[in-house]
Amino acid sequence: MLGVIDLPTYLAGLVLIILLPGPNSLYVISVAARRGIRTGYKAAVGVWCGDTVLMTLSAAGVASLLQANAVLFGIVKYVGAGYLTWLAVGMLRAAHGMWRSRRERPAAESGAADGQSAQERPFRRAFVISLLNPKAILFFIAFFVQFVDPSYAYPALSFVILGAFAQAASVLYLSALIFGGTRLAAAFRRRKRLSAGATSAAGMLFLGFAVKLSLASA
Repeated sequence: MLGVIDLPTYLAGLVLIILLPGPNSLYVISVAARRGIRTGYKAAVGVWCGDTVLMTLSAAGVASLLQANAVLFGIVKYVGAGYLTWLAVGMLRAAHGMWRSRRERPAAESGAADGQSAQERPFRRAFVISLLNPKAILFFIAFFVQFVDPSYAYPALSFVILGAFAQAASVLYLSALIFGGTRLAAAFRRRKRLSAGATSAAGMLFLGFAVKLSLASA
C-alpha cells in the first residue's frame, strides 16, 4: 500500500515502542498533573511537533549523517543529556521546596505553584526535549526503513504514511496520560509529601535518561 509493506507488523511494533516510558511522556504527565488538561496538551503538542521534525530529518537522511559522523553525534548527544540534567535539577529543587513548605497554608502553596508554572512554557520545553535526542532520530530511520518498499517510486509518501500512524498512536497515548495525570493532581495538592516524592522520582528518572543518552552510541 503506497510503498508500505507489512503494515500489521509495523502497527504492532509501534504500539510497543510508544508504550515504553521516556522523557517526553514523563514530562507530559507531570505537567498535566500539576497544571491541568489544557496545559498538558500544550506539552503534548510540543512533543508531536518535535517528533514531526525528527521524522522529517530522518526521511531527509540526517539520521544517516549522525550515524556516520561520530563527532556530530557526540555533540547532539551531550547537548541533549545536558538539557535533561538541567530539567532534572529543576524538578529536584521544586521537590525540595514542596517538602519544606508542606506545613504551609494551601493558599500560599497554590500561589507559589502558580508563580513557578507561569515561567515554565511547557510547549517549548517538550519541543526541546523531543528534539535533543539523536537516538530518536536514529530510531525513526531504523524502524521506518524496514517497512518502506525500496522499489516504490515515492518513498517520501511512504514515510508520511508511517509517520501519520506514529503520530496517531502518540496522540492516543499522551491523551490517556494527560487525563490520568489530572486525576493525580487533586491527591498531590492535598498531600504535599506525595507531591514532593513524585516530583523527586520524576527528577531522578530524568537524570537516568540523561545518563543513558550520554552513554549511547551511534
